[in-house]
Amino acid sequence: MNRNHERLHRDEKDMRSVGMTELQSIYTDLGLTQAELDLLSAPRRSFTVSFPVKMSSGKTRMFTGHRVQYNDARGPAKGGIRFHPEMSAEHTSELAFLMALKCAVVNIPFGGAKGGVVVDPLQLTRHDLELVTRGYIRAIADHIGPFKDIPAPDVYTDEQTMALILDEYERIKREHAPAVVTGKPPDLGGIVARRYSTALGGAQVLEEAMKERGMEAKGSRVAIQGFGNVGENVARILHHWGFTITAVSDVTGGILNMQGLDISALRRHKHKTGGVTGFPGASIITNEELLTTACDVLIPAALSNQLDAKNADLVTAKIVLELANAPTTAEADEIFFGRDILLLPDILANAGGVVVSYFEWSQNLDGDAWAEEKVLKNLKQTMIHAFNDVRGHCREKRCRMRTAAYQLAVKRILNAERLRGNL
Repeated sequence: MNRNHERLHRDEKDMRSVGMTELQSIYTDLGLTQAELDLLSAPRRSFTVSFPVKMSSGKTRMFTGHRVQYNDARGPAKGGIRFHPEMSAEHTSELAFLMALKCAVVNIPFGGAKGGVVVDPLQLTRHDLELVTRGYIRAIADHIGPFKDIPAPDVYTDEQTMALILDEYERIKREHAPAVVTGKPPDLGGIVARRYSTALGGAQVLEEAMKERGMEAKGSRVAIQGFGNVGENVARILHHWGFTITAVSDVTGGILNMQGLDISALRRHKHKTGGVTGFPGASIITNEELLTTACDVLIPAALSNQLDAKNADLVTAKIVLELANAPTTAEADEIFFGRDILLLPDILANAGGVVVSYFEWSQNLDGDAWAEEKVLKNLKQTMIHAFNDVRGHCREKRCRMRTAAYQLAVKRILNAERLRGNL
């Protein structure tokens, strides 16, 4: 099995794990009315499309696409488009709801959406993927727009995919509409910082949490599971800030050097060889061993359900920063809370990407182009405010950070619905 197919298998695992069960207890704790529960229990709009694509082979294939706009009380729906053979309407709906919560946690004026095409992208050429992308957008063009629903990259889609979406949408509407999609190439109105904003936003949340715990970057050891775009960038950022990165891992395995890894050299090694293993001066460990290695900060940035009841008691970190989606089970979360390990939940920790997407959308609407300095300053302010909001709610309710984040998001969504007269 080559690494691309290993990645696809990994993404399938992520597709099946969203952590929705956590919300049931949160609803109970909030004492929601039946009307509130009913409003949250189903998406505002959900549709499935079937569309034909004449492939480069000359044969026509039918494809299925989904798009769910779960809630738009706080603003236009916002969420990624993914290409994956395991796409389903039910799972897309769950992901769309979680996007609504994430936008509410960081208090940006978006609702939540998610969508994509049921397709194995590894089986298609780049040209055929373009044909599928354009076909999907033609099928949903009437349902998206700068003030309706704004797509973004997700699993197996990227800046180039967003450029094609923009182009196809503008062909259909016969007008320029750069704000219809975010995560675009900078030459088409995108933001360079979007490429590393998820990692940077997480690092900024971590920085605030460490201040509270009386910890400093210098002397703090960090272990990072996952060295893809997010993991590599957070390693780069934290190393630059003075942290000691002692362990990292990817699909090829893990490496450890308690004196600290040279991240610049490691990045060059990874890009040359395709993985982190074999890096000079580091010992080999497994992905599982990385999670329990001696460190001050643990960053799961790869798979879901990695921290569970079996290994949570063995984690040595004082802070766990979730940059992956749902890397911690409810049982592990409870164990960490009991051990006074501060868990920074994914819904907050990895929200930097959607925050910068909001900046991109905003400047596209204004016909403006922000300097990178302004983007980074505003991102930091937004992430700090979000951390303080969640932490304050956490202290008030004496609950876990994840519970506080979910409760705060739900309350903000319901308040918007109430102000609109829907409750």
